[in-house]
Amino acid sequence: MSTLNMKRVAVFIDGNNFYFGLRKLYGKNKSLKNFDFERFSKLLAVEGEVVAIYYYNALLDKKHNSEKYESQKEFFSRLRQIPHFNLVLCKLLKRNITGTNKFYYIIKEDDINMAVDLVENAYEDNFDIAVLVSGDGDFVPAVRSVKKRNKVIKNVYFKNSSSRNLKNFCDESLELTKEMLDKLFNK
Repeated sequence: MSTLNMKRVAVFIDGNNFYFGLRKLYGKNKSLKNFDFERFSKLLAVEGEVVAIYYYNALLDKKHNSEKYESQKEFFSRLRQIPHFNLVLCKLLKRNITGTNKFYYIIKEDDINMAVDLVENAYEDNFDIAVLVSGDGDFVPAVRSVKKRNKVIKNVYFKNSSSRNLKNFCDESLELTKEMLDKLFNK
């Protein structure tokens, strides 16, 4: 395919969804820090040119686990070295479990940031094809908006975290499998 006819591809990755999808496939045996996001994006672009990669996540709580926090910072630093990579850091909120001293964390604003970036980039004509790496059905309104701009939307998802509604609204869908992902881990 000549570069004149090459489609511009933007990849939007729900980092938390992706992390837990990999964990379900591989358990704790594989680490995201060994995953090649540049090759992954090129694989998803098929014969198109990757013009942007957006990855949405939040910084871990340094006080809760400083080792994991530092490891994540190194991981994010490596991601920033990838051409056209945009790391979008969202809020991490700590929530108490009622009636206990236990707590958990949730990431806030990741889906809305992803939806806004998807729609804004479509309306600014920054891509021809958007690859949405998430199974979250909440993205359907953003997908509908992007399609009004005559953009192609591909949904890439893990088997157990996919919305049938989202897949139905997208032009194409691709399930991430272990066979597909195995070759994207650096040794």
